[in-house]
Amino acid sequence: MQRCAIRLAGAAVAVALVAGLATGCGIRIPSDPEGTIDRVTGGDLRVGASADPGRVTVTGDEVSGPLPELVEDFAASLDAEVVWTVAGEETLVTALEQGEIDLAVGGMTDQTPWSDRAAVTRSFPDLPGVEGDHPVVFLAPLGENRFVSALETFLDEQVGG
Repeated sequence: MQRCAIRLAGAAVAVALVAGLATGCGIRIPSDPEGTIDRVTGGDLRVGASADPGRVTVTGDEVSGPLPELVEDFAASLDAEVVWTVAGEETLVTALEQGEIDLAVGGMTDQTPWSDRAAVTRSFPDLPGVEGDHPVVFLAPLGENRFVSALETFLDEQVGG
């Protein structure tokens, strides 16, 4: 039993050392390989919107509704301005892959077919305008985990999680 405790303690020390070394080298966990959160903070949050009745309303280039309002509030928390792009989901996913937008909102649910091409937030069943069996998710570029974590933390604070 004592050997097991010593091994566990050794493993904990090893994990702490690796984490300390990573931090000392400027590595942040979670990370954003493309630097999304750093680029967006104090700059522009490029958001793609796909119309979804009751959640996202698109009138010409104007985007409104409960989900865009949350996005605007998230941007404000980062001292960022939202720059909207209106398109269908497939076009928005391609724009995420190509680094043209930072976030996509619309009718994406926890059953999204885009999970192999975009990072998918946790599902949020209590967002305004969300009804039915499929809670809303937001899409971001693959690998931008620090950005996704910041968004999820913000949404938790706004609507609970």
